[in-house]
Amino acid sequence: MAMDEPSIRQKLTAEVIGTAFLVFIGVGSVPATLIVNGNAPFTMADLGMISFAFALVVIAAVYALGHVSGCHINPAVTVGLATAGKFPWRQVPAYVAAQVTGAVLGAVAIIVVLGKKASDLGLGVAQYGGTVHWPQAFGAEFIGTFILVFVVFGVIHRNATAGFAGVAIGFAVFAIIIVVAPATSASINPARTIGPMLIQQIWGGTVHWTQLPVYLAAELLAGAVAALAFAAVSRTSVDQHAPSSAADLVPAEVLT
Repeated sequence: MAMDEPSIRQKLTAEVIGTAFLVFIGVGSVPATLIVNGNAPFTMADLGMISFAFALVVIAAVYALGHVSGCHINPAVTVGLATAGKFPWRQVPAYVAAQVTGAVLGAVAIIVVLGKKASDLGLGVAQYGGTVHWPQAFGAEFIGTFILVFVVFGVIHRNATAGFAGVAIGFAVFAIIIVVAPATSASINPARTIGPMLIQQIWGGTVHWTQLPVYLAAELLAGAVAALAFAAVSRTSVDQHAPSSAADLVPAEVLT
């Protein structure tokens, strides 16, 4: 390990903190909006503000923590990078555990700040229902997560414009949520799915645990498929003749 490289403990701590920020600000914006609105109807403007909250916290986290852990803050991103050979599989369980831990802490922080009312209003738990059944939910989460991970791979490619990774990823999150949220709440992140569900259950709220496998399967599969798809469209003769350690992406830690 290089002298200037963070330790694995530092990287995992960064993943905990980054994912906690994501859930507290992004997911927390949902009950916050409902509290402020009172009995007023939920509008596209409200969805836009929630999407913007997610985008802003992702941008901030990438620039703050990208040089420490890569700021994956999403198991789908971690699995995608491992699938592409740009992140060691042996570290995937630890990264995912750190991300889920961060998501749980972020959900607890929502309760701390907004009180029990946040849980009464659903705590921003990702769910689907009404006319949306599991095949549609699976498709929505798969497509949304695929786009997100594909963009991540694009902005960390060696030929990508330097310095814009955080902005591009944040804007992608904003755009994805606008379209996908009406179907599934646009989790597009297994840790974000699990953390609020667990805390909502502890605080006595209603949780549809039978929906969890749909979210996890769609999101993790999308991360892996996006990695393979980006490699297919971006690979050049340089990549074909380069050793695996010097292929199409810069190191996973370099998101800024």
